[in-house]
Amino acid sequence: QVQLVESGGGDALAGGSLRLSCASYRNIFTFNTINWYHQSPTNQRELVASISNLGITNYADSAKGRFTVSRDTSKKTVYLQMDSLTPDDTGVYYCNANGFNDGDTHWGPGTQVTVSS
Repeated sequence: QVQLVESGGGDALAGGSLRLSCASYRNIFTFNTINWYHQSPTNQRELVASISNLGITNYADSAKGRFTVSRDTSKKTVYLQMDSLTPDDTGVYYCNANGFNDGDTHWGPGTQVTVSS
């Protein structure tokens, strides 16, 4: 059963912006954390940003000051606003959600972001 779906990826120029969305098929308060991961063509999947059930946000050093994670609970959607994009931000962005019980973890199919200089 599909739980998460990302959207908003696409092409951008360096210095530009994109906003990614992660739509959940269930109340996002049932998740302990919702995370955004970045997988570049050559690297492992890396955690970029997260938002907790209480709304506490955390960012990777590479994302601090450029990316903002937020949520709209009424729409069951979490967003990743990405500003000041660089070619290093190119890759697939995945939404991941972890519930409060072991094994209750879900991944979206990912959305491609391509940043050109």
